Amino acid sequence: MLTSHRTTSQGSPTALLDAADPAAPTTPADGSRGGGHVLVVGAPGPRLERLTRTLRATGHEVSHAPPGEVDRRMGQAHPDAIVALDDRGAPGDSGLDVIREVRTVPAGRALPLLMVTAGPEPAGAADLLRHGADDCVPEASDPDELSARIEAKLRRVPVPVENLPRDPRTGLYSHAHFLDELDRELRRPEAARNGGVLAVVGVAEMAALEARLGPRIRREVAERLAGVAERLGSFCDRLGWDDDGQLLMLLPGVDEETARRGLEKFAATVAGTRFIVADENVRLTPAIGWLPLAGCADGGRAAGRARDAVQEALRHRDLRPVRYAPWMRGTPHRHRRPSFSALVRPALSALSPVLALLLGVAVPFVLYLQTYALGWDLGSAMYWVVVAGLVLSALLIVLECLFSLDAAARPETPGAPYPPASAVIAAYLPNEAATIVETVESFLRLDYPGELEILLAYNTPHPLPVEDTLREIAARDPRLVLLPVAGSTSKAQNINAAVTRVRGEFVGIFDADHHPARTAFRDAWHWLSNGHDVVQGHCVIRNGESSRIAELVAVEFEAIYAVSHPGRTRLYGFGVFGGSNGFWRTDLLARIRMHGSMLTEDIDSTLRALGEGARFAVDRTLISRELAPTTLKALWNQRSRWAQGWLQVSLRHLWRSLRSPAFTARQKLGLGVLLGWREVQPWLTLQILPILLYSAWKAGGLHRLDWAVPVCVLAVLFTMAAGPVQALFAWRLAVPELRSRGRWFWSYLLVSTFFYSHFKNMVARQAHLKEALGDRQWRVTPRAAGAKAVARR
Repeated sequence: MLTSHRTTSQGSPTALLDAADPAAPTTPADGSRGGGHVLVVGAPGPRLERLTRTLRATGHEVSHAPPGEVDRRMGQAHPDAIVALDDRGAPGDSGLDVIREVRTVPAGRALPLLMVTAGPEPAGAADLLRHGADDCVPEASDPDELSARIEAKLRRVPVPVENLPRDPRTGLYSHAHFLDELDRELRRPEAARNGGVLAVVGVAEMAALEARLGPRIRREVAERLAGVAERLGSFCDRLGWDDDGQLLMLLPGVDEETARRGLEKFAATVAGTRFIVADENVRLTPAIGWLPLAGCADGGRAAGRARDAVQEALRHRDLRPVRYAPWMRGTPHRHRRPSFSALVRPALSALSPVLALLLGVAVPFVLYLQTYALGWDLGSAMYWVVVAGLVLSALLIVLECLFSLDAAARPETPGAPYPPASAVIAAYLPNEAATIVETVESFLRLDYPGELEILLAYNTPHPLPVEDTLREIAARDPRLVLLPVAGSTSKAQNINAAVTRVRGEFVGIFDADHHPARTAFRDAWHWLSNGHDVVQGHCVIRNGESSRIAELVAVEFEAIYAVSHPGRTRLYGFGVFGGSNGFWRTDLLARIRMHGSMLTEDIDSTLRALGEGARFAVDRTLISRELAPTTLKALWNQRSRWAQGWLQVSLRHLWRSLRSPAFTARQKLGLGVLLGWREVQPWLTLQILPILLYSAWKAGGLHRLDWAVPVCVLAVLFTMAAGPVQALFAWRLAVPELRSRGRWFWSYLLVSTFFYSHFKNMVARQAHLKEALGDRQWRVTPRAAGAKAVARR
């Protein structure tokens, strides 16, 4: 305890060490008598003798220990306090040596330690206090003052912070005491525990914060995290922290699902809060590892496993709590024979087109025959189901086209001044090294009235020459910030790493081949400042002349971004983030993040944001130009990933969204179509084949079928008309440089009607089988430099 020492002496300049008459003990100023056993540490000599007489005169029992023998003397008689002489005149820093000696003795760590200094110099006293002394008394002090200081220390015994059950500043258990609490919980009978979970919370930004602000930041970060946990109420029973600044959570008596939901809420709250840490405004990314207490026998080992799960959560930064699994230990293990499913899965994946025909044609055909033998004409009933399904699909396409004509227009003026904005370009450099410099240069030409930063978040397995070029550009233009994301394997991880680094109030997310329009950020702010949280722009293909495949995709993107997205938004009351050329409020994106386990992380983030009540807008005049696949194989890989990703989103969100009170009945209808009907339709259209075979079998041959049934003819005509209607609307609403290429739209109409629609259905069916087989491999879409671009008009 630092105190002000009197500079005036009582009697003589060495009043504390003056001789005293042991027969006439001094009475303290407050009238109380001293007491307690004091161990005096110092080299034999007059100063030590005078100090000993003074302590005895004030009523203390005194024993003596020369430096180096403190441990032995304390073992003989445990003192209540230690008073040591700071012999700065002796060789070496004997006062500091005494402090180290006392504090290394287990029994001496918590004892009051007072140092008697030769003079009142503040620097010397400060040095002693920093190294472990509890108080410093100048030799010129009054003997009564020394006694009073000893008595004060005995009444308020100093204890090192790490020895306290709770940190006096944060109120958290220290690491050792938290483990004691955990062990105490584990020693309870498992039946009495009723579940329970241990969680450890790390922070992805800790290393950067510590490098900038020093080690003290660890305690502050743990304190901020604990504050969030306490604000959430009865979420956690006991909280502690370790030396790395990680928050330790003990959640006794809760089941795993309740704990997981609570941890998810905690993570979202932390990510959505701006904290003041060391006088800086920072955003934190919690990485949570957890495991159930069931089966745990040792608290230290359980905490170690939770930390292993934290390391896995740090890789993704997607705010999802990670449950510990043995493979996270990273320890070597003996070679195990692959399981039967692991051996069979590649063969089944290769045969997935055959499996699709078996499941979609052969199995239904046999089912129709068997039910007919039992007296039920299921095949005839399915005929009308298929006809109704085809008509419904065509009707939905036409409705989207009609509603797209009156899509909401962008507000003419912003609702607030232009704030700082950020662009995040997510890149996998080995694949996009040929195009990334051109992309970065296009972003540096953007026209935005406010402050604009361009953050390139990229991953690469090895250094590339293009990185030197990018560093030169960043040195030339400080708006460009390079963020290599170590350990990243996905676009989602790159975006998650970038979202806490951006300074903008809103963020534009782009793939590495996108060239946004010069006023894109200005136009996006018009939406965001007028009540919307996310706005999706219009992605236009700029290399349509590269190949017939690119030409086909160029027209398809107009049908998607100029027709379907705006029409669906107006028809059902919600928009969709398409993965690129989308603008988010930074606070919302920081809470939602991207989940790298989802093949279409953009749609997954859309559904989670909509569930929070976020408002999405779609603007077909908010243009960004990108590259299309130029080969059929690249298109197949891209659309397979999209189809499988949509299936993952449907499985995760469909029923949850339909039961959620956050959505209106109109929105639930749209979600049923978007997430449910789109997954059923590819298999429903395939039923035409088994139904045709069944009808021919029942009639005695194809030549006996009546092909001129009026309802069937009308349904076929209406269904086939949907394609031309969509192509017409796509041409009408396309950007000028594509609308002038009428031949592309005629070509799309023919190819889509007789090939491309069936191609996409086949891709969707195969994606369903891949998901069922657990094949979730991400195949990147290759980029080529120097792609022939469509002229802008």
